[in-house]
Amino acid sequence: MPYLFNTPADQQAMLEAIGVRSLEELFALVPPDVRLARPLDLPPAMTEMELTAHMAALAARNDSAESKVCFLGGGSYDHFVPAVVDHVASRSEFYTSYTPYQPEASQGNLQVFFEYQTLITQLTGMDVSNASLYDGGSAATEAVLMALSTNRRRKVLVAASVHPEYRQVLATYERNLDVQVVTIPTPDGSLRPENLAAAIDQDTSCLLLQHPNFFGCLEDVDRISKIVHDAGAVFAVSVDPISLGLLKRPGDYGADIVVAEGQSLGTPMQFGGPYLGILACREQFLRRMPGRLAGQTVDRRGNRCFVLTLQTREQHIRREKATSNICTNQGLFALRASIYLAQMGPRGLREVAELCLQKSHYAQKQITAGGRFQTKFARPFFKEFVVRDTKGRVESLIADASTQGFLAGVPLARFYPELADCFLVTVTEKRTRDEIDRLARLVRSATP
Repeated sequence: MPYLFNTPADQQAMLEAIGVRSLEELFALVPPDVRLARPLDLPPAMTEMELTAHMAALAARNDSAESKVCFLGGGSYDHFVPAVVDHVASRSEFYTSYTPYQPEASQGNLQVFFEYQTLITQLTGMDVSNASLYDGGSAATEAVLMALSTNRRRKVLVAASVHPEYRQVLATYERNLDVQVVTIPTPDGSLRPENLAAAIDQDTSCLLLQHPNFFGCLEDVDRISKIVHDAGAVFAVSVDPISLGLLKRPGDYGADIVVAEGQSLGTPMQFGGPYLGILACREQFLRRMPGRLAGQTVDRRGNRCFVLTLQTREQHIRREKATSNICTNQGLFALRASIYLAQMGPRGLREVAELCLQKSHYAQKQITAGGRFQTKFARPFFKEFVVRDTKGRVESLIADASTQGFLAGVPLARFYPELADCFLVTVTEKRTRDEIDRLARLVRSATP
């Protein structure tokens, strides 16, 4: 049995061992005004069985995609995760490993990163991918920082249809930089090319766009790409990886930097993240890329092996030369994405994307059939769409649906006050026709 320091004599012995005479002396460096001047308000201790039951009861209070039918989206999605992803990713050599700081430390991990990078470049149509960032928001900000360091311009354009939390992350970064961030309104649910043309100029470093965007709408990426490049700026695009099973690859419509939230590639929703930040770019931006780049080479015996080809974090090089300080590698999630993409293949990914497209359009028609609910934006969409409640009872509608076993959507008032009467509905390949029909009936029969 481990020795427990649970008596005054034990505590005094510990204090003497570290060279102080009292607890007051131990905490002398802590200012009195930030100390808690009373005992902690804790309930009585529980036995192990009591504690297990208590924690289970607390966990049961959570609504999840396992306990209710999920139509939530906005960056975290209830996609199907094949069993092989959990099986391979849970192997101890992967599950307990972390970022290799020495190139030769872990050939298995480095090979995973190399395969991941290969799959991401094939998926996005870009030249090079790093070995992952924290999440979609940090990846989007890193893309902007890459552009700023490349052309030395100081103006950044961001479409209002980009995920609001991504824009918040960007605002946090630029607060202490000499950068002007201009948000271009998207009242129609997507960026109008003529509004972009009016805002862009020779001081513009880049445009950050999301396609499909936060509202689920598709952007006019071909026209937008031309406007951005005619101004000599960098075109950075945030994408939904699943959508690339159907939509044109970003590299094929002129994107310079591609970022994404990789959660949909084999990772459950897990309380919202953080998950996996995907970042890929054209080769000309390689030296500005944050994070690590795993490469393939041969050893002295001519055998295939893997190394960290590019290491731009301050642990590896001089701090002032580092391109980023937020490049801890989400290796386990990158592994899951690699397994998912390898398992699905191009045909499987296309089938998932087609199911999302077909089911979401069916749901949109069913929900708006009664007249009270309308589609807010008359734009093509992939798997998400915005519904307007003409009665303006979004919060009570969502709450009532939850009591009936449905996570019906994401209210938009917290992100866009002008859309207080709207909510975002997401339909993935997991949703059945019966579930969609039941949600539609529930919504249409809601109390006016």
